[in-house]
Amino acid sequence: MQSFFAKSQQAQKADGKKTSKNKAPPPWVEKYRPKSLDDVSSQDHAVTVLKRTLGSANLPHMLFYGPPGTGKTSTVLALAKELYGPELMKDRVLELNASDERGIAIVRDSIKNFAAQKVVAPKDHIAEKYPCPPFKIIILDEADSMTTDAQSALRRTMETYSAQTRFCLICNYVTRIIDPLASRCSKFRFRLLDGNDALARLRHVSDAEQLSVEDGVLEKILEVANGDLRRAITILQSCSRLSGESSAAQNDEDGDATMAETRPITIADVNETAGVIPTETLKAIIKACKDSKGPIGDTVPDILVAVKELTYSGWSSAQITSQMHDLIITDVLIEGKEKSKIAELLSVTDKRLADGADESLAMLNLIVGIADVLGAAK
Repeated sequence: MQSFFAKSQQAQKADGKKTSKNKAPPPWVEKYRPKSLDDVSSQDHAVTVLKRTLGSANLPHMLFYGPPGTGKTSTVLALAKELYGPELMKDRVLELNASDERGIAIVRDSIKNFAAQKVVAPKDHIAEKYPCPPFKIIILDEADSMTTDAQSALRRTMETYSAQTRFCLICNYVTRIIDPLASRCSKFRFRLLDGNDALARLRHVSDAEQLSVEDGVLEKILEVANGDLRRAITILQSCSRLSGESSAAQNDEDGDATMAETRPITIADVNETAGVIPTETLKAIIKACKDSKGPIGDTVPDILVAVKELTYSGWSSAQITSQMHDLIITDVLIEGKEKSKIAELLSVTDKRLADGADESLAMLNLIVGIADVLGAAK
């Protein structure tokens, strides 16, 4: 007869096997991250220049800048993998997020210590497959979040250890990088992804995951993501969970693979997942503003109700201002003079929201102002 401890040990082993067997897959953003420079989309100039460095040991300090989700980090990681391979990359590449460690201490400690380490010659079987140049790479993501003092200290570190270490600075706003630091780097501008390239990549993910999508869904996702491919893939994954679609089979209690009930992904799923406000809701508010006569008076109660409905529905105020701007600018029935005044109201509201203003009051002030402009135009 087995003792209690023997049974407990067997149970722990069984749980360990089950956990390893049912290991959670990575998010699609990581799963479909480019593994090589050939997989990077729409950044032809940067990819062409970096490919030429693979055949030589002459890699300059680099500065990647551009909007989020355009492939800056993925490109430098793909370059590092092709230079060193997965095994040597652990010792030759240091990746830091400068937004978390942005002070001068991180430059003096972690960065300087890694940069000062000597480069060890790779093993023969690694050197035969990969170029393995005689230098290390330090990747500083979101470098525009570093303080001015930290950037000044980094400039001296780049000069001292340039023979054995290369730096790659990644940022969204190149103007926040001090000139002495930017002048030491070769600049690569990453633009928003071309619609066709982004659509092809999104369709590749959809086909790989065996998703069923209605016509226009992928285009709607790209429209909502506004050129950010990372956000587009995340929205697609969320929509697949919302509709029950997934290529991965779900295991029942007996370990047998079963598929959950699924339905095609619809545009309504995209709007719900991305927090897009229904166009009809905003059009109704704009119509109420147009129907107001002269300066605001009797229409205030109706506007109060509309603002409360927006607030209780949980819509993002930033999303409201963005979609309201697009609707008004494209409305042919509104004169250009009124559009300019409303655009000014939207910009002021956006600034107030960024500064932490109360969302309900900001939306109320915005819609009252729009009604005042449109009503006075009659």
